[in-house]
Amino acid sequence: MNKSTGGLHRLMRPVLVLTLMAGLTGSLSGCAVLLVGGAVGGMMTASDRRTLGAQTEDTSIELKGANRINTAFGDTVHVDVNSYNRKVLLTGEVKDEATKARVYAEITALENVASVVNEIQVSLFLSGFNQRSSDAVLTTKVMGKLVGTKDIYANSFKVVTESGVVYLMGRVSQREAATAVASVQELTGVKKIVKVFEYIDDGEVQTYHAVPAAVESAN
Repeated sequence: MNKSTGGLHRLMRPVLVLTLMAGLTGSLSGCAVLLVGGAVGGMMTASDRRTLGAQTEDTSIELKGANRINTAFGDTVHVDVNSYNRKVLLTGEVKDEATKARVYAEITALENVASVVNEIQVSLFLSGFNQRSSDAVLTTKVMGKLVGTKDIYANSFKVVTESGVVYLMGRVSQREAATAVASVQELTGVKKIVKVFEYIDDGEVQTYHAVPAAVESAN
């Protein structure tokens, strides 16, 4: 990272922290409704490495996926659908392998889904409100930790937490991925970290975060 880019990154970090805190404060009143739905995920969108079309399709995939699962299985399963650049992550619990396979098939059939990572666990018991509340707290901690980590752009990561397992999504370089994992591992309560990244090279990373000429001259 060059001097100019590093300076911009340092300037952006407090902005990201304030944005994250404001968003969390504003969402507390709706937190219970969110948690009942399932796994807790967070995405910082100050600078997104997806195209606008991919962002729109990810939102559609998540909404259609949740609706399809609810229609097909009702409250007999706890499954959450998260999508980043059309790569879908499935988490939660179902009661047998056959149901797990059916859920996978339902989501794979959705329009615009490029691939599916099936992390659904087979269990006789579905996680409840207390576990999902704990996951919400951990997601917040992970996002805050990423904001405070040097040499990565925290807004390029999407965080999903399920039963203490942290899933990291995003379009990142191998270096960014390793830095993020090492940082998140320091947090208490993280049982495991699962990488669900789409890897890009460092050259592409720089194209997303090039410093404008005006900023360079100011430095």
